[in-house]
Amino acid sequence: MRTVIFSDLHSNLEATRAVLASARSHSFDAAVVLGDLVGYGASPAEVIEAVRELNPVALVRGNHDKVVAGIDDGEGFNPVALESARINRGLLRPGQREFLTAMPRGPFPVGGGFWIAHGSPADEDEYLVEERQAAWIFEQSDFRICFFGHTHVAGAFVLKEGRVERFLPRGAQTTLLLKPEARYLINPGSVGQPRDEDPRASYAIYDEAAGETVFHRVDYPIPSAQERMRRLGLPSVLAERLAWGV
Repeated sequence: MRTVIFSDLHSNLEATRAVLASARSHSFDAAVVLGDLVGYGASPAEVIEAVRELNPVALVRGNHDKVVAGIDDGEGFNPVALESARINRGLLRPGQREFLTAMPRGPFPVGGGFWIAHGSPADEDEYLVEERQAAWIFEQSDFRICFFGHTHVAGAFVLKEGRVERFLPRGAQTTLLLKPEARYLINPGSVGQPRDEDPRASYAIYDEAAGETVFHRVDYPIPSAQERMRRLGLPSVLAERLAWGV
């Protein structure tokens, strides 16, 4: 089974189209989405429809999905994020707000093979960024592999022989071999707004039979996405940061 993993699409239609085309060129059997379909970008309606057409076997909600849907007031958001959520809400088509509202809360297992979460297996809104956090999560849980998003940084935390190490992919394609004796927290990175100083859209393919996860980076027409955002009056910093991957 080859499962494509997408996270943090953030209403970026150009990036979403690019990763879908790339993933299909590599082939996959199923798709999983780790939340934050909307927010920040200019095309929430189109990105939601692209995800629905993908027919993922599982998906979890993200914090921006909750705020755009209106089930969270966004009190913890900064003004830029909150303004983008307000604009995104006004762009939704009939039924799409209900789709966001119905997205389930993580974490949960997918077919018994792995777990999925948005923030972390401990808290759907937690930013999982440090080895000590990962170590605590491994101690509190029994999954072997969990895919998570939220930080917009591709990579993994690997627990082996009682020690947690960080794995950071580099380049257009990087393979992480999944050893039977180790455990993994894996972030596929962000489709729509990467923040690891690489502006290319990011996603991953988990190959259960081969025992590996392959991270992919994909070029997309960033100026087109930026222009769409500017025309809508979204905060300028959100368009500018796409070019730098921060």
